[in-house]
Amino acid sequence: AWLVGSFLKPLKLNGTPDPAKKIIDAGPTDRFVPASVTAFPQGRFYLACLADGGFLALSRRCTHLGCTVPWDADKGQFACPCHASVFDIRGDVIRSPAPRALDRFVVFIENNRVKVETGKPIRRREFKAEQAVYPKKRT
Repeated sequence: AWLVGSFLKPLKLNGTPDPAKKIIDAGPTDRFVPASVTAFPQGRFYLACLADGGFLALSRRCTHLGCTVPWDADKGQFACPCHASVFDIRGDVIRSPAPRALDRFVVFIENNRVKVETGKPIRRREFKAEQAVYPKKRT
């Protein structure tokens, strides 16, 4: 099966843009309030603006069985409606059965605009400080 699948899969040529690598312009950095979450349905992610001003793009899929997890602004958490997993604003597991943090996407800031690369989610066990992206200080 692997051999047949490898044969049928088209080769990716070097220098050819990856069609799955889509960049979403989320908007200017000052549009987002610290400690808030904004949904981007077209990119299937949430953009979290952390309390310290850092940005994190989180997948909307629960890491347990893949259900869509909605953001509950009143409680400040993501709660999976399928099996009751709960995640904080950084995507860390508060309550299982989810085995790990929500997947994330690459975030970068260009000309004071937040951009998210939605091609492939990045698996992670937990939030680490280096995952958040911060705007450059204006001088």
